[in-house]
Amino acid sequence: MKDARVNNLGGLLTRTARLFPSHHAVIAEEKNWTWKEVDQRVQAMASALKNLGIAKGDRILVLSRNNLQLFESSWVSFRMGCVWVPTNFRLTPPEVAYLASSSGAKVMIYQKGFEDHAKRVLEEADSLKFLICIGDDQGDHQDYESMIESHLGQEFKDETVEYDDPLWFFYTSGTTGRPKAGVLTHGQMNFVVNNHLADLIPGTTEQDVSIAVAPLSHGAGVHMLLNVARGASLVLMPGNKLDPELFWQLVERHRVSNLFTVPTIVKMLVEHESVDRYDHSSLRYMIYAGAPMYRADQKKALEKLGQVMVQYYGMGEVTGCITYLPTEMHSLDDEDPNANIGSCGIPRTGMEIAILDSNLKPLKTGEVGEICCRGPAVCAGYHDNPDATEEAMEGGWFHTGDLGYVDERGLVYITGRSSDMYISGGANVYPREIEEVLLTHPGVSEVAVFGVPDEKWGETGVAIVVRNPHTEIADEAALYQHLDGRCARYRWPSRFFFWDNMPKSGYGKIVKKDLREMLKNQGML
Repeated sequence: MKDARVNNLGGLLTRTARLFPSHHAVIAEEKNWTWKEVDQRVQAMASALKNLGIAKGDRILVLSRNNLQLFESSWVSFRMGCVWVPTNFRLTPPEVAYLASSSGAKVMIYQKGFEDHAKRVLEEADSLKFLICIGDDQGDHQDYESMIESHLGQEFKDETVEYDDPLWFFYTSGTTGRPKAGVLTHGQMNFVVNNHLADLIPGTTEQDVSIAVAPLSHGAGVHMLLNVARGASLVLMPGNKLDPELFWQLVERHRVSNLFTVPTIVKMLVEHESVDRYDHSSLRYMIYAGAPMYRADQKKALEKLGQVMVQYYGMGEVTGCITYLPTEMHSLDDEDPNANIGSCGIPRTGMEIAILDSNLKPLKTGEVGEICCRGPAVCAGYHDNPDATEEAMEGGWFHTGDLGYVDERGLVYITGRSSDMYISGGANVYPREIEEVLLTHPGVSEVAVFGVPDEKWGETGVAIVVRNPHTEIADEAALYQHLDGRCARYRWPSRFFFWDNMPKSGYGKIVKKDLREMLKNQGML
């Protein structure tokens, strides 16, 4: 039996443009566009692509920094029934070429400055038929703005879609092996938008304003959908690198009320001195996800911003919908039950969570196992990768690869990635527990602990530390003294490395696999 037809997700933009035609939709530097203008531009580009022969099911690869055109490309793809394949602009030409080939992209929209990427894609992706450039009308490619200009005023009828029709290939960050494309569908994403609105930013209206501090190609793109659904404006930050002072200036100027980010960026924003020089009282929801936030960083954010923090735990394949910890479940007071220290929250509305052992047997309260989930937010599997799909969906559950447990109230706690855990002298060691303790030392700004081979113990831990330059010096002796009495000795790192900064992925995450490789290359391991 064929799945029932569902709302084309692109209809969210159409509805908002009709309701609030003159409201600001996108704000970028000194320019802004209304919902009516954006809707007309999206219809024009969809008409232009249709005239080129692009049809339902075709894949549209996009490589661009955050800008109006990247924002529009998602809605063009959705409304056409095509598949949006956004890529992180920090990827190399070979990496982007792999995504183009593996997705079967027929169109590539790229920003001027990424010609080497486009050339590589053209050479390697047999499926590619059209190159469209943003910001240049020279060369042997289509020009994005010219295509819109020549089709403005043409109405486009949204493609009819089924529940399981794909609309977005959400590529994993590829921390192990090649990136895999989680297939996000129209039915799934209609649920996700409603779920996020209910659990993360309740009460959002057209009077709200969001700001993008991360690439729209990933989690920030999902967050963008919610604001479009409610008519909230989107502010795009200029430049390739986050400028904390500019961020706080824009929050004050545009009365920003919500944003999505990751813990490392929250830390950067609230530790910058400019946070105290600009008015951020409009901020209602600072949503952080992508990695657990250490308690020391969480408290700093609460001190500076007040009761605005919202945590969610999820993965691209589940579009973030596993758990959430709303504003009222945060507290500065360690003794307050509402502090929920170390927890990533309760199950998302409509989602079910289980802690399973290696035999898929549910574990008891407090027992550590793999965090698994099921429900309407889980993707349809991985594109063209049945083996990975079968492994991830074993036993009817989506397997996160994260280890954790559930307490007596049903709150979930993450102890770390299953790949992060190491065994030292026969004992399981969860790096996050050590990192939490080290971060309570005033001289530690950032830390990453991971296991390495050891002749005596099998594995032992090493720690990379970034010092806080404004406090007492944290050396190896001081940190061992700090661990004493706070952390069992078998869990102590055997070596400390002190670096000036902590390398991160394009999505602001600390990737321990990369850190381990860097130490090896330096001859330190």
